[in-house]
Amino acid sequence: MSVENPAMSQNVISQPLGSTTGSRYFLDTNILVYSIDPTDSAKQRVAAGLVRDSLQNGRGVISFQVVQEFCSVARRKFTTPFSWNDLRDFFQQVLAPLCEIHSSSDLYRSCLAIAEQTGYSYYDSLILAAAASAGCQTLYSEDLQSGQMLVGLKIVNPFRG
Repeated sequence: MSVENPAMSQNVISQPLGSTTGSRYFLDTNILVYSIDPTDSAKQRVAAGLVRDSLQNGRGVISFQVVQEFCSVARRKFTTPFSWNDLRDFFQQVLAPLCEIHSSSDLYRSCLAIAEQTGYSYYDSLILAAAASAGCQTLYSEDLQSGQMLVGLKIVNPFRG
């Protein structure tokens, strides 16, 4: 399988969403997955545009959790699973440059507080804690309620029209 780097794709929109201009934003795992998965071409275009924009402008961020989840999905759930070489290439080209948030005691404490306050799952709360820790203003995800403000983050589902 040849892995196309979303940052270099000519088949994506040139400016994914106006709200990414000037501020930091966090990409949930589903954004990375849709950037590769051809099952829904509209979602793929939007997601690949966000990933490309993130790599080009340096304002998009992911965490160690997103790296782990993406690697698991890429090896097990894609129609054509990534080979180890494909995964290594995608890690080098996309995941490593975007990964700024790593595990820490402070991150876990924040996660637990968010989970207790919001009722969100541990893993969703860990994403929220990572995005807040990175100083992001926006969290792009289809898994949380779009438009909601949580821990200083605006939740945006980029696939909603």
